[in-house]
Amino acid sequence: MIQPPIASLASLVAMAAAVPAPPSGEDRAQAAARRVTPTLTEALKPHGAAIGDPVFIRIVKEPRLCELWIKTKENDRYTLFKTYDVAGMSGKLGPKKKEGDMQAPEGFYATASGLLNPRSNYHLSFNIGYPNAYDAAQGYTGSFIMLHGKDVSIGCFAMTDPGIEEIYTLVSAALQQGQTRVPIQIYPFPITEENLQRHRESPHIGFWKQLAPAWQYTERYHAPAPVAVVSGAYTLPQTDKTP
Repeated sequence: MIQPPIASLASLVAMAAAVPAPPSGEDRAQAAARRVTPTLTEALKPHGAAIGDPVFIRIVKEPRLCELWIKTKENDRYTLFKTYDVAGMSGKLGPKKKEGDMQAPEGFYATASGLLNPRSNYHLSFNIGYPNAYDAAQGYTGSFIMLHGKDVSIGCFAMTDPGIEEIYTLVSAALQQGQTRVPIQIYPFPITEENLQRHRESPHIGFWKQLAPAWQYTERYHAPAPVAVVSGAYTLPQTDKTP
């Protein structure tokens, strides 16, 4: 029996998270929201936040964490609400460059209403928007990069079913309440001087240094960095908040 090549297998797994599963009575996302809403509502109260408030996501590959930040509409600063373990993620540190390389991306992405999939074969999922303008400028390829349920993934981020139910519910509610896009910022590790020095021999060190100002911005201002792509490179517009 001829086995499919690894690249094809990776593509099929990613597409499975994106392609709707057969409908099963009640909308899966609505059922998930009903399960997690009581717990989330109580957990958000100490932060002065509620389901539907703006959110953003920061993923750190090493040590495999997914942070969910939230803010009230009256506040410019986000609060780190909850940190989830990334249950499944393939590849090594470094950006995704081509379809089938089994790498999970690094950089600055966003999801929106049209990218949510409540009938994913991986329970619930949403597309992070890879490739972005930076990736396109480098000629990188790939598609169907998701945050999804279950605990295994090739090129995506598997958050377990309970984890994705909470994340999906908060993302979906924020979009329904008027947030146009939810930033998803993905780093190889916390971009500190110590970590950059530790990885100074990596072929990706130049790329990681491009990510450093955005990491510092979020650490200082508790908000997603307003990253732009200029001449094929990530940059932060010069403001009074630019590190």
